[in-house]
Amino acid sequence: MSIEKRLQELEDRIAIRELVDQYTYCADTRDAEGQMAIFTENTNFEVYMDEKVPAPTYVITSRNDLRPVFDDLNQYLSTMHFNGQSTVKLEGDKATGTTYCRAYHLKVEDGAQKLMIAGIRYYDTMVKQDGVWMFSERKLKVCWVENR
Repeated sequence: MSIEKRLQELEDRIAIRELVDQYTYCADTRDAEGQMAIFTENTNFEVYMDEKVPAPTYVITSRNDLRPVFDDLNQYLSTMHFNGQSTVKLEGDKATGTTYCRAYHLKVEDGAQKLMIAGIRYYDTMVKQDGVWMFSERKLKVCWVENR
């Protein structure tokens, strides 16, 4: 592999990691517009509230329809998402990957703090459009939930 191709692969891998991290940053800062902007126009976004159930809890097939999903985080006083290990397979201007995440969701109900912690895996397909990496498909699968 030429040095140019190796450099391009490194640049792509960094850009993809920044894409993954931008998703969680936007979630935690309640930037729904920013979060929507990192998805392709005809994206496929699936949420599985229990990864063991083969059918998704819901499916969104358009970037414009993502707002209610991201706005749903407004029910929490605070959230904090930590991305862990991830794998990426590059194939030109397309990539697939898996990212592990631990998500903390804090609410106050009847004057008491309630904390929900979730273990999540994201299964992604990303594409490079006009030099920018975006999600074309994201499957959010909740592995476990702990309530405190």
